[in-house]
Amino acid sequence: MSYELTGSIKLIGDTQTFNKGFTKREVVVTTEGKYPQDISVEATMDKIDLLNDFQPGERVKVAFDIRGREYNGRHFVNLSLWKIQKAGKADDGPAAMDPEDTTDYSQSEEVF
Repeated sequence: MSYELTGSIKLIGDTQTFNKGFTKREVVVTTEGKYPQDISVEATMDKIDLLNDFQPGERVKVAFDIRGREYNGRHFVNLSLWKIQKAGKADDGPAAMDPEDTTDYSQSEEVF
């Protein structure tokens, strides 16, 4: 199952290399809304290069999977990035309405 979040990049970490050639890079995205959260998402192996074209402060949409594992009796969760793209301004989208539009739709005769 895939998940998405939208927000501004707070930081992009350096690439880390571990045993057996495993590499990862962290990006922290600050979500929008009443209670913003800093969410850390990891890009691993071939997905690391996806972060090269982004800078802190940019608004992005991140697609990720949730990965879970157990180690020494403890359980860990990682958010694994598989896609990142630039996002428009926070007020863009179909929910935005024209403040000049004063049409009264309550008297519409259209039947759905």
